[in-house]
Parts: sequence; C-alpha cells; structure tokens
Amino acid sequence: MSATRSGLPGSVSLLSRRRFVQGLAAAGAVAAFGLWPKPSWALRSDGQLEVLSGTDFDLSVGETLVNYTGKTRPAVTVNGSLPAPILRWKEGTTVTLRVRNDLPRGSIHGPDTSIHWHGILLPANMDGVPGMSFDGIRPGESYLYRFQVKQAGTYWYHSHSGFQEQGGMYGPLIIDPIAPEPFRYDRDYVVFLSDWTDMDPAKLFARLKKMSSHDNYYQRTVGDFFRDADKHGLSTTIEDRKAWGKMRMSPTDLSDVNAHTYTYLINGTTSLGNWTGLFKPGEKIRLRFINGSAMTYFDLRIPGLKMTVVAVDGQYVHPITVDELRLAAAETFDVIVEPSGQDAYTIFAQDNARTGWVSATLAIREGLRAPVPSLDPRPLLTMADMGHGVMSGTSTTAATPHAGHDMQGMNHGGATMQAHPASERNNPLVDMQTMTPEPRLADPGLGLRDNGRKVATYADLRSAFPDPDGREPGRTIELHLTGHMEKFAWAFDGVKFAQAEPLKLTYGERVRIVLVNDTMMNHPIHLHGMWSDLEDEHGAFHLRKHTVDMPPGTKRSYRVRADALGRWAYHCHLFFHMEAGMFREVRVEDRA
Repeated sequence: MSATRSGLPGSVSLLSRRRFVQGLAAAGAVAAFGLWPKPSWALRSDGQLEVLSGTDFDLSVGETLVNYTGKTRPAVTVNGSLPAPILRWKEGTTVTLRVRNDLPRGSIHGPDTSIHWHGILLPANMDGVPGMSFDGIRPGESYLYRFQVKQAGTYWYHSHSGFQEQGGMYGPLIIDPIAPEPFRYDRDYVVFLSDWTDMDPAKLFARLKKMSSHDNYYQRTVGDFFRDADKHGLSTTIEDRKAWGKMRMSPTDLSDVNAHTYTYLINGTTSLGNWTGLFKPGEKIRLRFINGSAMTYFDLRIPGLKMTVVAVDGQYVHPITVDELRLAAAETFDVIVEPSGQDAYTIFAQDNARTGWVSATLAIREGLRAPVPSLDPRPLLTMADMGHGVMSGTSTTAATPHAGHDMQGMNHGGATMQAHPASERNNPLVDMQTMTPEPRLADPGLGLRDNGRKVATYADLRSAFPDPDGREPGRTIELHLTGHMEKFAWAFDGVKFAQAEPLKLTYGERVRIVLVNDTMMNHPIHLHGMWSDLEDEHGAFHLRKHTVDMPPGTKRSYRVRADALGRWAYHCHLFFHMEAGMFREVRVEDRA
C-alpha cells in the first residue's frame, strides 16, 4: 500500500527543495495541519499541511527558505515543509520509508542526515542515530527504513545529525490502533510546538559555550533585594543572596535559550499566522500536543476550556481533566476538549521562563480569534527547588556546596543526604550537587504552583494498564544528571559522552534506573528503543513514557525491560545539553 497524500492546492504538491516560505502572518498558509473528521481521517481543511498515510513512503531531506522574523533563512526540511509532513501509520503493519539526502552542497545543515523515530520500538539499525545505529545518510544517497509497527498513538520524528533538529527537521507521527480506542472524538488535530532561531544553530551552540547566560535578561537588582528583605526579613534575604553568590548562579536562570533568541511556532507558524482548527459546537475535539522544540518547556492552556488528558507519550492514561499542561521537550499529550458557548478559543503556550509565547485558535470558522492572555509572572528558583531544603517561600533551610567541597557537618533539617558518585568530586565540569532530592511527582513545577489552575502532574497521570512486565527489577542503576552552568558542560555523573563507557544491559532483564538531578535546570531524559516505566514514590509501576522529565533537585526512578538488542542512545532531549555531553550509549547484549 503506497502512501496517499493530501497537501496544499496547486504547485505546493510539487515543491522544490529550496521553496521560499513567506513568514509572519502568511506562514499559516504553508505550515498548518491536522483536521481529520473521524470517518475519513486522511482528509483536511484548506490551508492544512500535507499528510502522508499508508505503508510506503518517499522522504526527501532538503533545504527550504523561511521567513518568520522579517529575515530569510534556510531551514532543513522534509519534502519541503516545516514541520515535516504528518506520517500516519497503522499498528500491525510493516512500513517502508526511503529517505534521501537532497541537502544542497555547502549547506550549513549538511552534509549527512538521518531520521530518528522518537518513541518507536524497532530494530537498532532502524533507529536513525549516526555512529550508533548506522552511518548516516550521505549527500545524494538514500537509506531504507523498514520495520513492523508494534504500537499506536502520538509520536514524532526528527533528525539526529548535526544541528538539523534545531534547524527545522522535525515532524508529527500518528499511529492508528488496531483495537478501538477507549474514548470518542469527532475531529483530530495535531498541535506541534517548536522553537525557531534565525541564527546558524552551530553559532548558537558556540555562543552558549562562551556565554551561557546570554538570554538571562532578568538578573535581580538592588530594588529586588529591598523588596525581598521587606517581605522575608533581612537575614533570610542576605543568606539567600550569599548562597546564590557562592554557587555563582542566578535564580532567574530558568532556560538556556528563550524568546530573546527564539520565535515560537505552532504547526510551523507564528502567532500572527493564527493556525486555526475548526469545530462545530458540541463536537469532541482530539488535540495531539507534541513538543518538538529543541530547548523549550511549554506551559499550555486553552482559556475557557477544560482539557481531558487521555494519552501521554502515545500511551493511554486514566482520563484526568485539567486546565493546564507542562510539556517537556519531546513529550506528547493527547487531550479531548468540547468547545461550546463561544465561537473561538485561544490555544496559548508560554515558555517556562515566561519570556515569550505562541498562540493558535480553535474556531467555528476561519479568521476568528479569541483574547490572548498575558504572560504569567516570572518565577524565581529557590534552594528548595534544587533539593537543598524545605519547599516554602523563597528561602532555604540549607546552604548549597559546590561539588567536591567538604560537606561534613552541614545541617539539612534531619533529611538523609544524597550520596554522589566519585566522578563528581573535584570535577571541574560539576558546579552543584543536590543534597535532599525527592521525586516530587505531585509538584506541577516552578511557575505553576498555586496559580489557580489545575495542572497535570506525573502523580495525576497513571497508565490505563498494569505493569506490562510484572517482574521486580533485578538490579538498580543510579545516574546523576550533572552540569556546569558557566562552562555550559552537561553530562551523566560528571562524565561526558566521549569519555563514558556504555551502560550494559542483558537482553530480557528488568532493571531500575534511578536518576538524580544535580543541576538547576530541567532535563527531559529519553531512552531510545525501550519504554521507561516511571515508578511512584513507593516503587510501584505508575506511568509508561519514552521521555521522563527531571526537574531540578529531583530523584525519580523507572523500570526498563531490556527487550531490544543493540546499541541505543540515551540522552537529555534539550538539544544543546545533549550536544554538550549529556549523552550515553546503552548496549543490550545476549547473555554470555
């Protein structure tokens, strides 16, 4: 069965690989997609992007000129579109995908390319990670991906070569299930979030290495000191400033790259483009939220509409109705909404640092908009956020040592202090260690606490099925997420990928992985090829995921069944953290 396609009218279906895309308001005309009435899912409304469905696909990786800011820049694209076309598969089928490297000679995005199928279970040589799964796709050459589709749900795909993911090479992947789904809906939309920069991504990475705080415009001032002293007391405020000064860190440093550099996109268009999903009052609308950004956590809500979460990372969960979601980079959430009572609703996504936002619209007809809310107040990190004391107010009950400093005699309120690997001690690439980390599964996250809205948390989200394996893990592997903010160095256990030994698993075994975040940044951790079965605070199976969010100062555990032979990537899905060293190889081998 060959792929069927439905794209824009006229010549757009015959795109050249350097098609010019007009940005700003017009961007919605080329990069919006997603309407599938339930009886005929491959249909779409005018102005929606191409959908490729079936079992046989031809994908061309090329370069396309885009303009989102008034400046024309080259993006790396698939079949000429940003995001790449929606691929729609069927569970139980075998798909064949011929991916050709048509990047122009001398492109900043070349020379080689690849596609990784994020969250998809497949043979290691189909996973699309150059240097690990295969050699990559050289200029003018093609690679044949062929594998059986063993799952259903909402996923996505992206390049794993160079800086191409930051340059625009990402797209949605929808897999229809064999069995009926446990919920009903009338329309089905993909809502794909991403972050665009006009900078050459390689130059952006170089800037981060030289000046990691470039986008942190909101350093605290003398006025802030006096306001905090008035609110929390002079001695508490002085101790707080001393602790931050000792670490040479800033509580306002919530994201490495934000809206001072990025333009945020929904379905490949800016807010001015106003991507619009149509509905009829009384219909149930399925929205498939995908955070395909390189470096951005999005807090998403639809003012006036409740969202019922029905799936996370492609897997069904017990439905929970909320007002707001936090999407870590690479996560997906499926929700059902029932718009009625007004003609238009705003889909509003703000970055977690509150520096920018992007919006789209649900409406009864094209051209409508609803009010766009203001950005929420900018939050500040506390010592407690980083696992150094009780989470209350803006103060801390404990000081924060640098990694390798003498920690004897430190008072942590009677809490058991976290042990750390020897590789962290006196390590110039480690600037912090968490002392009293906790799972904090019920914590909505910095900037979302007590905001008057119900926010989905990992504690709320529970898989709609029991532990698929059932065995207790036979062993535990503890890994620490480490970094140095000023040097922009990131790693597991203070050891960068180039110096790290692979993590070796035996085929068929069940292991528990415990992650401890020793940094002041969030890290979404993604294991290729296998599921990550998140445990609750008592060590019981809780939530199946492909990407596990790790806020600062947290300690979370999940189970992995080593059921996929080969070499697999394991990394932070904040793109530049991965590039800077937070990457490991997991090797699954037969028993000796």
